[in-house]
Amino acid sequence: YIRVLIKSLRLHQWVKNLLIFVPLLASHRIMEGKLLWSGLVAFVSFGMCASSIYLINDLLDLPNDRRHPTKCNRPLASGSLPILHALFLIPVLLFAVLTMSLWLLPMRFAGMLIIYTLLAAAYSLRIKRVVMLDVITLASLYTLRVLAGVAAMSLIITFWILAFCLFIFLSLAFLKRYTELLGTHQKNQKEETLGRGYYSSDFDLLATLGGASGYTSVLVLALYINEAASGKLYRSPEWMWVACPLLLYWLSRVWLLAHRGQMQDDPIVFALRDRISWGIALCLLIAFSMATL
Repeated sequence: YIRVLIKSLRLHQWVKNLLIFVPLLASHRIMEGKLLWSGLVAFVSFGMCASSIYLINDLLDLPNDRRHPTKCNRPLASGSLPILHALFLIPVLLFAVLTMSLWLLPMRFAGMLIIYTLLAAAYSLRIKRVVMLDVITLASLYTLRVLAGVAAMSLIITFWILAFCLFIFLSLAFLKRYTELLGTHQKNQKEETLGRGYYSSDFDLLATLGGASGYTSVLVLALYINEAASGKLYRSPEWMWVACPLLLYWLSRVWLLAHRGQMQDDPIVFALRDRISWGIALCLLIAFSMATL
């Protein structure tokens, strides 16, 4: 039962909440224990909140998931987790999250958490069925994690970093929809994708928009690097230019793999299991570390 529960709560998706630490890294204060503790509490809070939203989403998607070739294996869709258990877990998790955030973190973080919960709930109830608005909402939910980190640790983040996050997350949201449409496109089906507002004829458009969003994020990063070169935050900002070709390669590669049908529904999960993605992440970490030395 523990394995079923872990799968239902999608603990592996908690890795997305590492975005909370982006403001801490950007401010070069990663070694401050107090800020790290606040970030850790925020990380756990967001994880529990996201898990409750996943349960809500799975309950609402039960009919479609049971007909889906892979999502039918989810605990609620397969019946391995009773519906009553999910209905009990949702309020317990949300109450625990709210109590933890109000007790240990600034009020602003609780406000960001409430905004995230309401937006995620709206996405599950309606927005995910609204064409294009769904991908923008997904990108916003990712960006809210970064803003939550700012609120939890009382930090400041630049316009450039927020713009970069929004565009790259928009690309990943389009990628997620692209992979969901791949099966119907290959079968030349013209009916609407289960539970979504997209048709197989939208396949090429999603690829175009997703690729453009990803490349725009690299352009924003380049503009940020150019600005950082004239500032005092980085001692050797030229090292950051390494990030641009690395990101261009990674984005081009994941879209190529998606086009070949080798991408999972969630690009984040794919990246966690992909050695090349880990290698690129390590190179990025080294490049930004060298820029600060």
